[in-house]
Amino acid sequence: MSCLICSYLENVLESRLSEYIEVRSSACYRVCTKPAAFMNVDMERAKEELEAHKSLCASAAGELVLVPATALLRSSPDIALQGYLHR
Repeated sequence: MSCLICSYLENVLESRLSEYIEVRSSACYRVCTKPAAFMNVDMERAKEELEAHKSLCASAAGELVLVPATALLRSSPDIALQGYLHR
């Protein structure tokens, strides 16, 4: 069960994503890509706010979070292995 802030931030992200998709599919996109770029930045900010909140949220801590393998590869090998060595 998500907290109210999680739900709000998820709704904001969905809204930003749908706005971005709408702008990208419009005929104006072929002429000027600047509005789509701004909406892409807004969408990424909404995604980062949601991820930042979920990293601190008590109700989101109980949910299973899958980490992409590329995230482990980008970090140093020592950091990636610390979680496995301390179990």
